[in-house]
Amino acid sequence: MTQTPYGGGTWMSVVLLTVMAVATSPACSEQEDLFAMSLEDLMAVEIDTVVSASKYEQKVSDAPSSVTIITADEIRKYGYRTLAEVLRSAPGFYVNNDRNYEYVGVRGFRRPGDYDTRILLLVDGHRTNENIGNSPLFGAQFVLDVDLIDRVEIIRGPGSSLYGSNALLAVINVITKGGKTLNGLELSGEVAGFDTWKSRISYGNRFDNGLDLLVSATRGDSEGQELYFKEFDDPATANGLVRNDDASLHNLFVRASWGDFGLIAAHAAAEKGIPTAPWDAVFGDGRTRTYDDTTLIGLTYEREISETLALQARTAYGHYDYDGRYVYDYSEDETPYIVVNKDRWRGRWWDSELQVTARPFEKHILTAGGEFHCNTRQDQTNWDEEVYFDDSRHSQNWGLYVQDEYRVLDNVTLVAGARYDRYDTFGGSTNPRMAVLYDLCDRTTLKLLYGRAFRAPNAYELYYHDGGYSQKAPLSLDPETIDTYEIVLERAFTENLSASLSGFYYVMDDLIGQNVDPDDDLLVFTNLEEVKTRGMELTLNGRWETGLRVRTSYSYVDAENSVTDRTLANSPSHLAKLNLIAPVLKDTLFAGLEVQYNAKSRTLADNDADDFILTNLALTYRSPSKRLEIAAGLYNLFDVKYGYPAFGEHTQDTIEQDGRMFRIKLTYRF
Repeated sequence: MTQTPYGGGTWMSVVLLTVMAVATSPACSEQEDLFAMSLEDLMAVEIDTVVSASKYEQKVSDAPSSVTIITADEIRKYGYRTLAEVLRSAPGFYVNNDRNYEYVGVRGFRRPGDYDTRILLLVDGHRTNENIGNSPLFGAQFVLDVDLIDRVEIIRGPGSSLYGSNALLAVINVITKGGKTLNGLELSGEVAGFDTWKSRISYGNRFDNGLDLLVSATRGDSEGQELYFKEFDDPATANGLVRNDDASLHNLFVRASWGDFGLIAAHAAAEKGIPTAPWDAVFGDGRTRTYDDTTLIGLTYEREISETLALQARTAYGHYDYDGRYVYDYSEDETPYIVVNKDRWRGRWWDSELQVTARPFEKHILTAGGEFHCNTRQDQTNWDEEVYFDDSRHSQNWGLYVQDEYRVLDNVTLVAGARYDRYDTFGGSTNPRMAVLYDLCDRTTLKLLYGRAFRAPNAYELYYHDGGYSQKAPLSLDPETIDTYEIVLERAFTENLSASLSGFYYVMDDLIGQNVDPDDDLLVFTNLEEVKTRGMELTLNGRWETGLRVRTSYSYVDAENSVTDRTLANSPSHLAKLNLIAPVLKDTLFAGLEVQYNAKSRTLADNDADDFILTNLALTYRSPSKRLEIAAGLYNLFDVKYGYPAFGEHTQDTIEQDGRMFRIKLTYRF
C-alpha cells in the first residue's frame, strides 16, 4: 500500500484549512498591488514585514514561508533571558538543556547529542554557525545580549534555495537594535536565584552627520545550584549531590551605519561548569567545564541603483574557540589516578555575498546572488598525557542562487527559485523552491509550498577520531537532504485578530548519525537513516492598541525513523502554548504570562520523559518619562519537576531542569 504524504493528524489540518477557507468573507476588497511599488517603497514597509524569507523586505502574507516574528517589546515584557527562551515561545519549537548548552528542536526533530546543525542562525543576515561542528549557540553562549535584539525572524521549513547548507528545518535571523532606538546612555542590572547577577552598559545615538551608533557591554555570573542525580547516589560519589553548575559570560557589541554602509562587531565569551559527568568523567569534579569564545565582524553595503534595481554586498569574519576540560580517573586499582583530558576546536572563516534585487518586468521581482565561504582554520585536538587526535584543515565552498516572484494574476503569485552549492569536500548540491500564494481575499492567503534543502557533512563528522579507542573517521559522507511539502492558510479576521494554520510533511534522506561498525566495534558517522514527519500547527494572534497581546498555538507532529519504524527520540508529539501580555496600569505596568505544555518524549533508553506544563510570569514597569524600568519575573512559577531526554554521553536517562526561580531587573536610560 502506497503511503500518502498527508496522513493521520495532518489530514485533520487539511480539513481545518478548508473549513477556514470556506469561512472567509466572500466580499474581497481590491488589494494593494505590491508590484506597483518601487523598490524604495518596498524597503520602507514597516508593518508585518519580514526580510529573511526572500532576502528582501516584504509583507508576511507575501512571504513564501511560514513565518513568526518576535519583537523586542515581547522579549522585554516576557522577561526572556536567552535566545533559546525566545525561540521556545514560537509555535512548533521546543528546547533541550543538558546543563551545559541549550538546544532547539523544530517540528519534532532534535536528535539527542546533535549540535543543532540543521538550523541556520543569522545575526543581521550574517551566518553564525561555526565551521567545525556547524552548530549555532542559542543559550548564554550566544554572541549577543538579548536586550540588544530588535526582532527575531523565524522562517520555518527548508531555506537552502537562498541560504545553502544547514537551512533544513528553519532559518532564524536576529535583527539588532540601532543607536537611534536607545538615543542615549542605558544602564541595566539584574539579580536572580542561585547567586546570579548580570549588568549591562549601552550607548546609542544617531548623530547629525547621519552616523547611527550603538555600543554595549554585558557581564554576568552565576554560582549555580546544588543538584541531585539518582544515578550517582552512592557514598563514593557524594550521594548524587553536585554543585558544578556555575556559569559566567561577557558580551561586547558594536553596531554602526552610515549612508549605504553597515557594520556589526560582536564578541561573546562564556564559561560553564558541567555537573552531569558526561563521557564517564569523574562525578562532582569542578574542573570539568567548557569555554566558548565567539567573534563576528560583518560589513554590509546596500544601494538602490534605480527604482527597479537594488544591490547588496556583505562580508564577514567569524571566529570560534571551544575548550573542553574533562576529568577522568585512569586508575586500575583503588588508588585514584586523576587526569584532565582537553578537547579543543579552533575555527576561523570568511563569508562574502553579492546580491541583486530587480524588477525586470512589471509583474516580476527577481533576486539573484552568489556567496563564497572560506574556512581558513578548522583545527580539532584532543589530548591529556598523550595526543589522541590532532587535525588541521581548511576548506572552501561557494553557491549561486536565483529566485523569481511572479504575479500571475491579481490574486495569485508564483515563487520559484534554486541554488547550486559546490564544496571541495563532496561536490555539488542543487536545491529548488516553489510556492503558490493565492489571496482568497484581502485578509486571507493560501500558501502551497515545496522546498528541498541540504546539510553538508561538517569537519567534526568527517575527520574526528580518538586514535582507535572508541571512534574512527568515516571513509566518506554524503550530504543530508530534506524535501518538505506544506500548505498554509493565513486569515486576518479583524485588524486585531489573525490566525494561521499549516499542515506539513517532510522526508530527510541520508541522515548522518553515529553507529557501531561491527568489523571493529568503533563508532563512526555514516549516512544511514531516513526520517518521515507529518504534522500541523495552529496559531491565533491578537494585538490591540491598549497593549494587550495574545498568542496561542498548538502543534502536532508524528516523526518516525523509516529504518526502525519508531518514533524519534526527543520528539514530543504535542506542544501547546499561551502567551499573554496584559496592561495592568495604562502605558506603565504590564504583566506577561507564558504557559507551555510539552507532551512526553522518548529517551535514548526507550523510556519516556514525562510531559509537563511550565508557567512563567513577568511584571514590567516603565515610568511615564520612559527613563526607569523595573522588571520582575518568576520562572517555573509552580515549581514543576521535569526533565529533558539525556544524550548518549550521559549516564542519566533524563536531565532534570530548574525549579522555581526569580529575577529582578532594573534599567535606567539617561
